[in-house]
Parts: sequence; structure tokens; C-alpha cells
Amino acid sequence: MPTSVELRKQRAGVVESMRAITEKAESENRGLSGEERTSYDRHEQDFTGLTERIERQEAEEERAAQMAEPIRRSGQRPDDGGRGTEETRAKEKRAAFFQALRRGARLAPEQRALVENTAGEILVPEDLEQEIYRALPGLTVVRGIASSRPTSSNRIRRRSLNEVSVGWGSLETNEQTLADSMPSTPTEEFTYIEDLYGLAKIGEDELDDSDTNLEAFVRDSFARAVGEAEDTAFTIGTGHASNQPVGFMTTGGGVPVVTAATGNTTVKVDQFKNLVYAVPAQYRRNARFAVASGTELALSLLRDNSSGAGTGPYLWQPSVQAGRPNTFLGYAIENQEDIAAVAASAKVAAFGDFNAGYRIYDRAGMTVKVLDQLYAEEGMIGWKIRMRVGGDVVRPEALRILQLSAT
Repeated sequence: MPTSVELRKQRAGVVESMRAITEKAESENRGLSGEERTSYDRHEQDFTGLTERIERQEAEEERAAQMAEPIRRSGQRPDDGGRGTEETRAKEKRAAFFQALRRGARLAPEQRALVENTAGEILVPEDLEQEIYRALPGLTVVRGIASSRPTSSNRIRRRSLNEVSVGWGSLETNEQTLADSMPSTPTEEFTYIEDLYGLAKIGEDELDDSDTNLEAFVRDSFARAVGEAEDTAFTIGTGHASNQPVGFMTTGGGVPVVTAATGNTTVKVDQFKNLVYAVPAQYRRNARFAVASGTELALSLLRDNSSGAGTGPYLWQPSVQAGRPNTFLGYAIENQEDIAAVAASAKVAAFGDFNAGYRIYDRAGMTVKVLDQLYAEEGMIGWKIRMRVGGDVVRPEALRILQLSAT
């Protein structure tokens, strides 16, 4: 009789087959053919059947484990709701994961079954994966200001919506006057989850350290390996056709552009004031600027010259508290180095409520491939990290982009 782990691997293979069918049809911009539909339905039945078998097998394995467990005077008790078993299983997976990082293909079969997927990749334990995700906002810009959601799908269907309408009235007498927020002909759109790869290397001698030190290294190196790449993609990524998220500074993001008047090829106060007031008032409350460091430097030299003396106060204000950004015109400034520098026709700044306007989708299941032979001559072991993430502009009206004049 197959174990629950083996059944899960079978189910994962079924899911991959279903995904291949739908992705082929999507890439050809068509629906499923009759043969594909029959195959997809058969796989769906297999998935349902395997899910039921997994649930039964896991229940059997749980009962067998409980029957085999000796009675103890302390520690786990029969009425702990199974928490002890879950904690033990999580510890075993975590230990197997670090053994996999150290030993690669030489991992014992029973440990490999705990952490390896059907593609031969090592699954990062869920609790460690969450720790890596929590570290990312401190290393990147966009994750700290945009919204994010977990997902279990390869793509997220979106429909274009107007803002939600509300109205006054009595609930009991059904006197409310509400307008439908869905357009009469909604546009179907998708945000795709893309594969992001990173490479981390560690010296063989360092692997002799304790698991605690290795765990800290994994959290830091994995987060840094993917952080910079995803931040660039969230800003200037060109979309699914390039296997990237959609950046908010790109045409695909659909953010309206405020173009400076002719002759404005450098940074000026009036341009940024126009940018601010181009954003609807409800989104200005939580708005901020995103510019390159060189652009912020130019902003920091601008003064309020309303008196005409040329010696007015600076409009840029330095932060007086660690961890808080500098401000300009009363709004926070974030530095994103992938935004263009000041030049004619350049899109030099974005402004608005990024939390409302841009969304990041994280798909669980970060994996690692151990490259224990590729860098052997260097005395190093490589880890190829795969992280699945998507990003897209969900409310273009919450943001605006400033483009300088061509001449």
C-alpha cells in the first residue's frame, strides 16, 4: 500500500498534467479542445480520488502512530489535540531540510520523502519560508509599500471594476439606491505567477557550523538572492510574455502619466505639485513618492521661492527618526534605483497609494536544488532557489507617473 507521501507525489503529477493542458490552451489563446477537455476531466477525477485516498491514508498513519506511541508521564498527552504530532512532524521536516542542504543527493530516503517534491527539488519548510518572506520588506522597497496576498494558483483572474458605490436608505424598507460596480462589459484580465530563481553559495567549511548558524545564513542569503530581483520586476517588469511581474512604471501597468510642459527636462517644484494633485484625494492620504536616489538629491536642493528671494526653506525634509523615510511636499520618499534618472522624456517618479494600487501575490512552495558538484572545485556548495511570485497594478487610478518633457 502506498504511503501518504507517495500518494501526494502522484497527486502532484496529476496537477502538473492539468496545468500543462490549460497553459497550452492559454498560450495559444483558445479554449480546451474536446480531447483536452476529456483528458482534463479525467485528471480532475484522478485528483479527487487521490485526495480521498490521501485523507484515508493519513488518518490510518496517524492512528498507527498513536497506537505505537508509549505512554509517558510527561510531555505530550492524549488530549493535546494532536499538536505534539504536528510539532514533531514539523521538526522532522526542518531537520531533513537542513540535512538536504548539507548532503544533497546523499540524503537518506526516509528524510528525502519528507522534503522532496516530484521534480527532485527540496521544499523549504513552511515556517522557514514565512521567516524569509518577513525578511524581504526590510531588503526591498516595493514589498514595504504595496499590498500582498498568498495564492495557491498559477494565475489570478481579475475583472476591471469601478469604485464600489454606496447609498443611504433603510434596510427594512429596501430603499437603498446603489449602482452596480461591475461594468456592463467587464474586461477579463489575469495576473500570472512567475518563477523567480536565485543562487546562493556557501563554503564547505561553513557547513560544519551548527544548524542554528546555517538557519540564519539561509534566511539572510535566500532573502537577498530574490529580494533585489523581485523589486526590479515589480517596478519595471514587462509582464507574463517575459516571464516577469508587471511593473508599475511600465506601459502594461496602465498607470496614467503626467507629462511635464515643454521645456521642463529637469526636476522642478511645479511638476511634482502637478503630480500630487493628479492623484484623487482619497489616494493622497496614504501616498508617497518613488524615485531614484539621484532624483531625490535634485529634490533636496529645491527651495520654496514664493518670496522671490531664492533663499526660501527647502521643500525636502530629512527624516528625524530611524526607519522613517525623508519627505518632500509633506509626502514620504522611497528610493527605487530602477526608476529612470533625470533626463529628457524620462519617467522619473511615481506617486500615489501603492498599497491600494499595486498587489504582490506569493505562491507557497519555495524550493531549493542543491548544486553540490558544480562548485566543488571552488570548495563551495550552491543552492538554486525557486520562488513563485506575481505582481500587477490593480488600481491604476491610485497612482500617477511623472514624465519629463522631451525638449
